[in-house]
Amino acid sequence: MTILIVDDNPTNVIIIREILKKERYVDTVRALSAKEMFEILGIGNQPAEVIPKKVNIDLILLDMMMPEIDGIEACRIIQHYTHLKDIPIIMVTAVGDSQKLAEALDSGAVDYVTKPINKVELMARIRLALRLKKENDWHKERDQRIQEELRLAALVQNAVLSPPIEDDLFEVHALYQPSEELAGDLYAWYPLGDGRYGIILLDMMGHGISSSLVCMFIASVLKDTITTFVQPELVIQELNRRINQLHIENELLQYYFTAIYLVVDTRMKRIDYVNAGHPPAFFFQGNESAVMLHQVCCPVGLFDKIEVQQGTFNYEGDSHIALYTDGLMEIVVGDHDEQMAFLLRNLEGNHDWDEEAMEQAFFKCELQQERDDDKCLVWISLKEGEVPE
Repeated sequence: MTILIVDDNPTNVIIIREILKKERYVDTVRALSAKEMFEILGIGNQPAEVIPKKVNIDLILLDMMMPEIDGIEACRIIQHYTHLKDIPIIMVTAVGDSQKLAEALDSGAVDYVTKPINKVELMARIRLALRLKKENDWHKERDQRIQEELRLAALVQNAVLSPPIEDDLFEVHALYQPSEELAGDLYAWYPLGDGRYGIILLDMMGHGISSSLVCMFIASVLKDTITTFVQPELVIQELNRRINQLHIENELLQYYFTAIYLVVDTRMKRIDYVNAGHPPAFFFQGNESAVMLHQVCCPVGLFDKIEVQQGTFNYEGDSHIALYTDGLMEIVVGDHDEQMAFLLRNLEGNHDWDEEAMEQAFFKCELQQERDDDKCLVWISLKEGEVPE
C-alpha cells in the first residue's frame, strides 16, 4: 500500500508521514510540487493517449494551495489519464471556502481534510478511500474477466457458423455483423446427399449472454436435427421441441426464434421451405420478378406444439435466393415498403455471389445507423448445368 504525499511545505509532509507510520502505513512517497508528482506518476510531458507502465500508487494526499500548479489544476490533469483516474485523491487544504472545496471535488478528488490536520479524521478518510478503491479494483478485474470470457464466447460462436459451399450446381455464402460481441443470429447448412442441401437462418429473441447461450444450444442440435429429419416441417417441429426443453420455472422471459429453413434439391430442381415468423426470403430466377418466400408459421419456441406450413416450388436456369435477418431491413429509416424496396434494389440482378457489392450495400453503406440489431445475409446461387449421375 503506497501513499503519495504532495505538499510544497516539508513540515506538512513530515507530520503526515508520522501520522501514517503510527497507523502502520509506512510505504509513502513525497513530492514537493505538482510537477514532481507528475514525474513520479510517469506522465511528465506525455500526451494523455500514451499509456505508460503501471503506477504503484494507491492513494494521493494532495495539497490544494501550491505554487505554479495548484492542487485543483493538478487533479484535473491527472483525470486526463485513464490509468490514473482510479487513484483516489484526498485534498489537504487550509481553505474553508465551500466553493473551492466543491471545485476540488468536481476536479476529481474523492474527499478532503482541512488543516491543521486531525489525525483521526485523516485516517478515517484514508481508510474509506482505500476501501472504495479496493472495491473498484475488484469490479474492474471482474469486468475484465467477463470481457475476456465474452471474447472467447464470441470466437466459439463464430466458429460454429458454416463455411461457404461452392459446388457445380449450388453455392452458398454469408455475411454477418453482430451488434454486440455476442449475438442471436445463426446460419448453418449441411449436404444431405443426392444433390440436396439443408440451409437454415435463424434470429434469436434479444441479444447478449442469455440469448447467445440459447442460440449456441440450438447450434449444438442443428446438424443432428437437419440430417435426421431433413424435411422442413419435421425440422422446425423438432427445433420447437428442443427449445421448449429449456423451460425454466418462474422465468419471466420466454426464449424463441424466427427461422427460415430450406431443402434445396439440385437434381429435382426443387426447393421445400418453412418460414417460421422470419422476414420473407427472396427468390430470383432469370430476369423474372422476385418471389417472396413467406409461407409463415409462428416463431419457434412460443408454444409447446406448432402447426407448420411447408412451401414448395421448382426452379430452372440460373437463380439465387437471398435470406436475411431484420437487421438488414432496419438500415433504412422508413416504412416496411421502403425497406423492402431497398432490399430488392440491392439483391436483384446478378445471380452470382458478389461479396464486395453486398458489403457495400448492407454493411458499409451511407445509410448505416448505429447498430441496434445483428445483421446477416445468406446468398444461395442455383446454377444451370448437367446433373451428375
